[in-house]
Amino acid sequence: MPAQFLLNLFIAFLWTLLMDTEELQLQTFVSGFFVGIGIVFLMHRFFGTQFYLKRLFAIIKLIFIFIRELATSSIVISKQILSPKLKIKPGIFTYRTKLSSEWEITTLALLLTLTPGSVVMEVNPEGDTFYIHAMDMEASKADVLRSLTKFEKAIMEVTR
Repeated sequence: MPAQFLLNLFIAFLWTLLMDTEELQLQTFVSGFFVGIGIVFLMHRFFGTQFYLKRLFAIIKLIFIFIRELATSSIVISKQILSPKLKIKPGIFTYRTKLSSEWEITTLALLLTLTPGSVVMEVNPEGDTFYIHAMDMEASKADVLRSLTKFEKAIMEVTR
């Protein structure tokens, strides 16, 4: 991936130098960068990896999924907190993940912990099971599981 990006920058720089202009312009470099994207896309199979912008779009998608889950769970938690009587039943449950690398597992645990209403208490030594504390087992366990599967899928798109 870094090699593809560096090649793209090199193509953009060459494009800027080879254009028949008297001074360097940003728009010439940007147009060269877009030409470079096309060239690198046509050549990416020779690098043996996926096209580098695909991973960038997957990262952006993961960020938007997190923001949506954060907003949704914040609204649910705010409704529970602002209600006159707390009708919650906190509890702990386990979740087996399909993720394997330490980076993937850490990212999933952090994303879930940053989402209100749930906390990853512990990850087993093998790294495939999370122990999760939910604020309301009856109402939010399904939401937490839905969030976990969305996060897992998005993390796999980024890393694999």
